[in-house]
Amino acid sequence: MAKPYTMGLSSVFAAASAAAASASILPQANSNAAFADGPFDINSISSSGSPQSSPAQLQSQPSAQPAAAADKETSGNVRVRNDNPRTSSSGFDPEALERGAKALREISSSSNAKKTFELKKQEETSQAELAERAAEFKAMQAQAETERQRVIYDEQKKLTQHQAQTKSQMARYEDELARKRMQACQNEHQRSRNQELVKLQEESAIRQEQARRATEEQIQAQLRQTEREKADIERETIRVRAMAEAEGRAHEAKLAEEVNRRMLIDRANAEREKWVAAINTTFDHIGGGLRAILTDQNKLVVAVGGVTALAAGVYTTREGARVIWGYVDRILGQPSLIRESSRGKYPWSDMLTRSMSTLSRSGDKVSPSKAGNGFGNVILHPSLQKRIQQLAGATANTKAHQAPFRNMLFYGPPGTGKTMAARELATKSGLDYALMTGGDVAPLGAQAVTKIHQLFDWAKNSKRGLLLFIDEADAFLCERNKNYMSEAQRSALNALLFRTGDQSKDIVLALATNRPGDLDSAVADRIDEVLEFPLPGEDERFKLVKLYLDKYIAQAGSRKPGVIQNILKKQQQKKIDIKGLTDDILREAATKTEGFSGREIAKLMASVQAAVYGSENCVLDPTLFREVMDYKVAEHQQRRKLAAADAGQV
Repeated sequence: MAKPYTMGLSSVFAAASAAAASASILPQANSNAAFADGPFDINSISSSGSPQSSPAQLQSQPSAQPAAAADKETSGNVRVRNDNPRTSSSGFDPEALERGAKALREISSSSNAKKTFELKKQEETSQAELAERAAEFKAMQAQAETERQRVIYDEQKKLTQHQAQTKSQMARYEDELARKRMQACQNEHQRSRNQELVKLQEESAIRQEQARRATEEQIQAQLRQTEREKADIERETIRVRAMAEAEGRAHEAKLAEEVNRRMLIDRANAEREKWVAAINTTFDHIGGGLRAILTDQNKLVVAVGGVTALAAGVYTTREGARVIWGYVDRILGQPSLIRESSRGKYPWSDMLTRSMSTLSRSGDKVSPSKAGNGFGNVILHPSLQKRIQQLAGATANTKAHQAPFRNMLFYGPPGTGKTMAARELATKSGLDYALMTGGDVAPLGAQAVTKIHQLFDWAKNSKRGLLLFIDEADAFLCERNKNYMSEAQRSALNALLFRTGDQSKDIVLALATNRPGDLDSAVADRIDEVLEFPLPGEDERFKLVKLYLDKYIAQAGSRKPGVIQNILKKQQQKKIDIKGLTDDILREAATKTEGFSGREIAKLMASVQAAVYGSENCVLDPTLFREVMDYKVAEHQQRRKLAAADAGQV
């Protein structure tokens, strides 16, 4: 029973305290706000000063509100707008005050009134402590505000100093930029002045050089004019001297001729008389012999029989030797289709030919132009030359291992080195070689088959193996269904196909043609390696020009005379003198001769040789070389135009 009573008493005191607190705070609220019709914020001080209040404070606040409200109601006549009809004009509910007064009456009539007043005193003490804490909090808050203002002032001061320092740095930086810009302008001005000075110096140097060249040209022109005049005077002097000498020699020759004529007449008369006497004596002897034979019958018969026997013997010996030699030539000799061969015409001449070639190779010195070329005088594209060298090595190894040889086809424009490459291929691989042309087969007619078999039989007798090179192979190895192909040509083609049907260990067949598309399909089937020989490029043409310049110009007339020439004292050729012909001029010639084959370049250098021999002093200079080269280049272009025109008409 006591506990509920105490709780009710506490609630009454709380209501009274709340009223008192509201009454005490009301003047402050009226002074801070324009209107007081809203709810009061009683906890503003406690919430700002002490975020977490103790339970005693929370209990003391409600008890203080009613008392404060009562004091407020009784103390002033302040009129406040009341929008809530249930509350008074002071802003709180009067029913709470009535309930508080009723509770006080009950407390006064209760036996626990003394305890109630003690609790009130404790509550007042708590309120006083709370006020002190609020005052301390306000002082701390003011101090914190002062410290905050001081920090703000320090920060503003530092900011101001930093801004002043930044402005000072910016001013220095702008001043430095201005100085740099001024220095750059001065440098640019100085550079422009230097450029102008250099330009003026260059123009002055150019003018001086032009003046010097003009002076030199005038001097050279005067020198040339002087030389021409001097040459004219010398020619006139030589002409006059030659005419005087010719007239003197003519007069002397005329006198000598008269003397010689009389001497010859006397000598001729003496010789005529001597021969006439000899002839008369001879005819006298012959006439005496004929008279003796005709008068004696036995001598006549013997004379006639001797003459007849002598004529028969001479005829029989001649015809028998011809038949025997034809038989020997057919059995042991070289076939008639072979135009060129490294083998001798007869077996006993082969050894002699090889020994003579060995002696000639050992006696001759290697020329500088051939020393760096391991493929003889054949100048080909590096890739093609490497391929041929590989084929030469493979052919040599094939012969060493007794394996079948591989047949080859060389095709390309005329004069690109197909025949020379075949010859070098046979030499490098250690084989004999034989050269024939396809145009020799057609004129043989019915004998072509026999000659083909005779050729292959002869080739098989080679102990070293033989490379048979057939040039212009399309002349008789063309397609067999052509209408213009005769029966003899078809038979010759069939004979060759028969002899080449199997891979041979004795013969390497190498065909050369300008038109590989015309070959018979069976012939193409027997080909194992196909090599194209294109027109030489600029580097190859440069090497060919140097090669044939050395062959036709530098080494012309430098051969040593033989024994017979020494005996006969035959006049030697005059050596050609080369002046000013550099590699740049030869490179220019290689550039201008685009489209030339190796044979045409050789003919070009032969024409240069003929032009040199046609000159007076036998000297080759750049002017003569360019003149001949330009003429041959124009001639080559004209031939190409004519060939193109003929092809267009066809």
